[in-house]
Amino acid sequence: MTTVRALISTAVKKGWDLYQLDVNNAFLHRDLHEEVYMEIPQGLKVEDTQLVCRLRKSLYGLKQASRQWYDKLAESLYSRGFKHSTNDYSLFYKKQGESSVFVAVYVDDVIVTGTNLEEIRALKTYLHNQFKIKDLEKLHYFLVLEILYKDDGVLVSQRKFITDLLKECDCMGYSAVSSPLDSSIKLKAEEGPLMSDPSYYRKLIGKLNFLTNTTLDIAYSVHHLSQFMQTPREAHLKAAIHVLRYLKKDPTLGIFLSNDPSYKITAYCDSDWAACPDSRRSVSGYLVLFGGSPISWKSKKQTTVSLSSAEAEYRSLRKVVGELVWVQRLLEELIVSCPDPIQVFCDSQTTIHIAKNPIFHERTKHIEVDCHFVRDKLHDGLITLHHISTHDQLADILTKAHTRIKHSDLLHKLAVKPSLPT
Repeated sequence: MTTVRALISTAVKKGWDLYQLDVNNAFLHRDLHEEVYMEIPQGLKVEDTQLVCRLRKSLYGLKQASRQWYDKLAESLYSRGFKHSTNDYSLFYKKQGESSVFVAVYVDDVIVTGTNLEEIRALKTYLHNQFKIKDLEKLHYFLVLEILYKDDGVLVSQRKFITDLLKECDCMGYSAVSSPLDSSIKLKAEEGPLMSDPSYYRKLIGKLNFLTNTTLDIAYSVHHLSQFMQTPREAHLKAAIHVLRYLKKDPTLGIFLSNDPSYKITAYCDSDWAACPDSRRSVSGYLVLFGGSPISWKSKKQTTVSLSSAEAEYRSLRKVVGELVWVQRLLEELIVSCPDPIQVFCDSQTTIHIAKNPIFHERTKHIEVDCHFVRDKLHDGLITLHHISTHDQLADILTKAHTRIKHSDLLHKLAVKPSLPT
């Protein structure tokens, strides 16, 4: 999804038209390489009940189907002169001089954009002859992401998905709240009565997790609640309903991708030390902005226990730098040059000193070697580190629950807006 957001953001900034295609019966277009057999379908009468069917082509439900479809589509695009991105194999591009065309594929949904409209029209015709496609023209609805075009950019939301989820969970009559989680409540894995039907909780969290593709303000809440999937309890479900009540306040909220011609990349990283009451592991959060618009973010519990808040911050810094290495390569393929070092903002002076000073041996000798690759990227000029006050730390929304006032303040600073005027 970061690739999709980066592609849409780049197209908006460069003034490229965005088109959407849908492939009819995508999984039925490829021959199988392996021998696959299936039972006689219901309704087909055969004399010998021991017979089975051998499949010549892939079917929906086969484990091989998605791979076979990708191979078939890739072969067709290769024949048109396209290459696949080495940073994301779901992205294809064709560059010839000043002409550039990009194709992003997610199963049978396709986004096409670029500078050469003639090549785009020819590609549509070719794919239709190959697979029978639906030309949905301008991009408006992709993987339940709703694209709303404005004078100063586009707003990407999941309004219909949120509304349907609220109706499904019978939350339309609930009162709305102003923050995703109650900051005064600390959830634990083994506290409270068990749920009689844990599958309900798991399905709900799965759908909320999909919502984090556009609603970064609930990313921490969903990450936190995802830790209790194995044995969910009543308190965990109550907290999940609280997230739905927050979404009910404004289902149209989404990320705004500005058409400002700025291609500057900035990043924020933060952590909450020993946040988990069960394992005492810390939570890392990072946010990557492209021209002031969010294109990548993550909230995740660290894999090991950090012995200090500075170490937890340093691990968070290592995560965002790893993401920035990939994001820079991806944007270079999208014809976005990043001549200046990427500014990374951290609210820990000690963490910045550790990254800049390799002599900090006594405090850092127990930290894994891979974390110190931050120093290499700092030395190579990919990034520059800057201290920022905790009050201005945007990634703080990805590491902990906040009060209503603090949460609203962070949303105001982020490019998170409603798709309808308030």
